[in-house]
Amino acid sequence: MTARHSANRLGELPALTALDLFCGAGGLSEGLRQAGFEVLAAADHDPDACATFRLNHPETLVLQGDLTAKVNHAQIVEVARGQQLDLVAGGPPCQAFSQIHNHDRLLEDPRNRLYREFVHLIEELRPRAFLLENVPGMSQMAGGAVREQIEQDLSLEGDYEIASSVLDAGDFGTPQRRSRLVFVGVERGLAPVHLPRGSGLTESLRDVAANPPSDLTPDAERLRGVLMDPDDLTAVTAAQALSDLIVPGPVYTAPPESAFQEWARSGSDAPQDHEPSRIRQDTVMRLEAIPPGGNVHDLPDRLRKRYLVGRKWGPAGDGKRLARRHYYAYRRLHPDRLAWTVNTKADFAYHYGPPRGLSVREAARLQGFPDRYHLVTAPPGTPGQYKNGARHSRYRQVGNAVPVPLARSIGAAIGALLLGAAPGQRLAATAA
Repeated sequence: MTARHSANRLGELPALTALDLFCGAGGLSEGLRQAGFEVLAAADHDPDACATFRLNHPETLVLQGDLTAKVNHAQIVEVARGQQLDLVAGGPPCQAFSQIHNHDRLLEDPRNRLYREFVHLIEELRPRAFLLENVPGMSQMAGGAVREQIEQDLSLEGDYEIASSVLDAGDFGTPQRRSRLVFVGVERGLAPVHLPRGSGLTESLRDVAANPPSDLTPDAERLRGVLMDPDDLTAVTAAQALSDLIVPGPVYTAPPESAFQEWARSGSDAPQDHEPSRIRQDTVMRLEAIPPGGNVHDLPDRLRKRYLVGRKWGPAGDGKRLARRHYYAYRRLHPDRLAWTVNTKADFAYHYGPPRGLSVREAARLQGFPDRYHLVTAPPGTPGQYKNGARHSRYRQVGNAVPVPLARSIGAAIGALLLGAAPGQRLAATAA
């Protein structure tokens, strides 16, 4: 293939090229871009996520539709034709893995067609490296057999060297705890393959929770200090991420109060999509009684009744008490800790200060998106669009994204690995 490496934004090193398959709203691509990659093309089935991706990555060809369709597959291959392709990245949905008993036939199982498409594109395009990310639970399926089989599939019978690990985004400067299982493959003989090492903060937090301050290890004490330092981007608390957004609306509440906020606000004059979803009066009453970092277990008995103000909502339990399924619906962030894992729902957590939910912008901050990164939707009625409305779509896009700081750290590690071997250069096989 003909090498194609233009100068990156720093003007110092060649830009590395990448494809982002199953791109969603673009968290992975944004991290790769910050790490110096040029994302040539991206693909996803969700028209709303593709609209957001196009707005924020105008230089990237975006294909909306089923990647297994011949026309979309052909377009992806055509983009890479005649170019030095450095990285193929993506997180194909793998829900069917938990239902598979014959784990050595993952590729053949028809329920895993998107995973199969990812592997086949690696085989066809032969990038110098690839990245696959997915849910951490996959690591333990069938006692680790699924993870081992994925590594074997991705190695293409030994053509790629594979490293895999469960990484927590909180260890890479993301203001939340969020684990992902990450596979990185590098063309055999090119360079040693490895994954980035994070701060170790999330393990340290378990140590802090289990021990009084006098019993902390020196490293745990050091990391706790890092977490509380607003000028240190190694670790970011909920307040360090959100304290300039206390009042909803298109105006920042205060000047930047942390290094993370300064970074997030670069290129943005006002917070977009900073209006939390409406909540019921009984939810406000409960939140006012729950301390930061608390949940339903902190409620007095009088506030555990199913209905507090007479207006009934939703079937659950016997209609008299909160049902078990509500026990994660009243979690409040703690200002001095990492946030709960962001998901696709507006009520995954509530603010640590005012008794309200989080806006789309606040959820995006917790995922590490800069404020200049705007979430939008496709025109109403677009084929394939989810039917729950634009606001829900934006929460879903944020919740499904790869945290940007995690993606940036992985991309930087892969980039350093690839730039250590000039395009086309082969390192000694013993280097691995």
